Amino acid sequence: MSTEQRLAQLGLVLPPSSAPAGNYVAALRSGPWLFLSGKAPSPVDGVLPRGKLGREFSAEQGYAFARSAALELIAALRAELGSLDEVVQFVELQGSLHTVPEFEAHAEVLDGASDLLHQVFGPVRGRHVRSVVGVCSLRKGVPLTLKATVEIRPAAATPRSSKT
Repeated sequence: MSTEQRLAQLGLVLPPSSAPAGNYVAALRSGPWLFLSGKAPSPVDGVLPRGKLGREFSAEQGYAFARSAALELIAALRAELGSLDEVVQFVELQGSLHTVPEFEAHAEVLDGASDLLHQVFGPVRGRHVRSVVGVCSLRKGVPLTLKATVEIRPAAATPRSSKT
């Protein structure tokens, strides 16, 4: 089953790929590597979630936010590649969590993203290394951001705008 088919089978709908929040690009290719810039969770009922894990939000809510931010990463990936089937391996996931100092459930929160990547890309292509840190501030007060590195098929290593 293709990744695109698996996404549909899971009933997941990707949000539109959001524009960068500053002077950078959402995705950058270098050889077989695709680097995805940081993504925050999608708005909930039209409102961007704002607050700290451990104060405004629980670890369980953080898990859902990490899953949402992973969908944002996948949307950026599809926008860049045209198809999720061009992914060879989801290599690395990095998370920054906006937390109170005593928050310690970082791994449990980031599992929301890791679990989704395993569901969408499968147990081999979705397997990745990761790191997560707690920070005192994130842009617009969002509870977390994720960024990733993905290995792509050689034919997909040329940006879509350059293909003839």
